Parts: sequence; C-alpha cells; structure tokens
Amino acid sequence: DCSMNALQCTFMRFSPIGFIPLVVIGVPGNVYIIVKFMFIRLVEKKLLPTNMILMALALVNLFLLLARSIPQYMYVMFLEHLLGDAHCKLIVYSYRVCRGTSISFTSLLSCHQCILIAPVNKLWAYFKQKLAQKMVLIIVVILFINLFLYSSSLAYAHAKKNSTYTPFTLRLITCHTDFLTYTSFFLNGTLLAIKDFLLVGLMTLASSYMVNLLLRHQQAIKGIRSSDNGQTRSKEYKASRAVISLVVLYVVLYGFDNSLWFYSMFHVQPDLNDARIVLACSYAALSPVLMIATHSKLRLSNCSSRKMLLGSQICNC
Repeated sequence: DCSMNALQCTFMRFSPIGFIPLVVIGVPGNVYIIVKFMFIRLVEKKLLPTNMILMALALVNLFLLLARSIPQYMYVMFLEHLLGDAHCKLIVYSYRVCRGTSISFTSLLSCHQCILIAPVNKLWAYFKQKLAQKMVLIIVVILFINLFLYSSSLAYAHAKKNSTYTPFTLRLITCHTDFLTYTSFFLNGTLLAIKDFLLVGLMTLASSYMVNLLLRHQQAIKGIRSSDNGQTRSKEYKASRAVISLVVLYVVLYGFDNSLWFYSMFHVQPDLNDARIVLACSYAALSPVLMIATHSKLRLSNCSSRKMLLGSQICNC
C-alpha cells in the first residue's frame, strides 16, 4: 500500500533500476579480481600481502553490492513481501559490516603500502616482516571487529510494514531501521562516524606520506637519468600510485556519505539514506575498475583475462 500519489509510488517502485550500472560494473569486476588472485595463488603457490588485502577488499565489495542490490530488485519485481524481519536483519547487518570492513581494508592497504616504501631502517624492516607474516590474521581480526561493531543493526532492522514509524527511521525500500529514540539514533551514528573518520584520517596521512616520498623519488630520478624518467619507476612507485588513487576515490565518496550522515543527525531526514547507499555502492563498483587499471597482474592484457571477465564470445582470440 502506498500513501503517496500514483506518480510518486511509480517512481519509488522503479528507482532501484538506477543501481543497474553499479551492479553491471561492480559485480563482474570484483568477481574477476577474486578469481584472478585465486588463480595467481594456485599457480605461484603464494600471494603477496598487498594482493591479499585487494582480494579481501574485492570480496567485501562484492557482498556489499549483493546485499544492497538483491532487495532493491525484489522490490521492483513486487517480491518484497517475501522478506521477513529475519531476512531484513541479515541484509542490513551484512551491508553495514561490509561497508565498515571496506573502509578498514582500504585503510590497511594504504598503511601497508606506506610501510613498504618507507626508507629502510630496523623499525620499518621489522614492521614489513611482521605484516607479511601476519596479514591473514590481521584481515580476519579486522573482519571480526566489524562483525561486533555493527551488531546493533540486528536489533533495529525489520521488514517494511504498514505501521507507524518513529522519525528516527532509516528507510531502505524493503527494510527499515528504526532507532526508536533520538538518543540511540545519535549515539549509534556518532560512534560509527568517528570510527570512519579515524580510518579516513589514517589513510589520508599514509597517502600524504607516500605522495611526499614519491615526489622525492621522482626528483631523484630526474637528477640521475632524465631521459629514462618514464621507464625507471619501481614496482613500489606504481603500486603506491594505485593505492593513492583508491584512497582518493574512497575519501571523496565516503566524505559525501558521512557528511550526509552528520547532516541527518541534526536534521533528521530518513530519505537521505538512499543517497548514502548509492555513494557506498559507488565505491564498491568503481574500486575494481581502478584496481584492474593500475595493477599489472590484473590488467586485461591478454585474451584469457578478457575471456574471464567478458566471455568467450566477446573476446575472439
């Protein structure tokens, strides 16, 4: 049932179609990255710590897109009645855990790359060795921390019903998250936003340090072999540039996201949540494009790689 006029109802019903470009780009892109790194692990018998983080990030981004797109398209196909409270709790919880883990992995990636290109000394050498040895454990710990931090979603999320909601409800088309009171709405949002801003600050500092090191590296190259400037970039230089690109994309998209969240905490407007979801899904969809474009082992530089992503009929070898 719809309490609005017919035009507004029609717009709401088919607005999730706008997610199609994000799904079309993001799902195959993230699947390709996961499969490619699994293939590299099987062939080379190892996976570099940076590639472990990228693979974990792609997996989280894939689940984030699925957690948001599946209920959206169920709504378009008039199947939202199939979602009960338990389904909505799982959907909202999965989305928020994936969103939180995505920012955590991006921050970990920037800090790890920062340590890799830092000047060689005993302290940085120790960190490099420990990170390489414990990377799987670090990734698992980060995942469990986010599973715990976002557990409140299980209490507040429920299926959309024909009943009255408080003004402190985040509407997700098929599922709603009702915080019941302004205090719980404000505290929940503030604590998680602080966590996001700390991680964004950490990745910004790491990226700023990398930019400084890379500029000095570039100047040193110019002074030594100016004619070969374009051919003497190290693997670390290229990898750092790729990480910085991911961080810039993240800071821009999630900067807008958290700005909307802070605005909604003082001017409660539940419908702003749709815009925040689009911003979060945009990072999950666009980040694999950046990864593939900037990572030498992920580039579609051969026919087998193109087949993996596009299909054998499109790629004629």
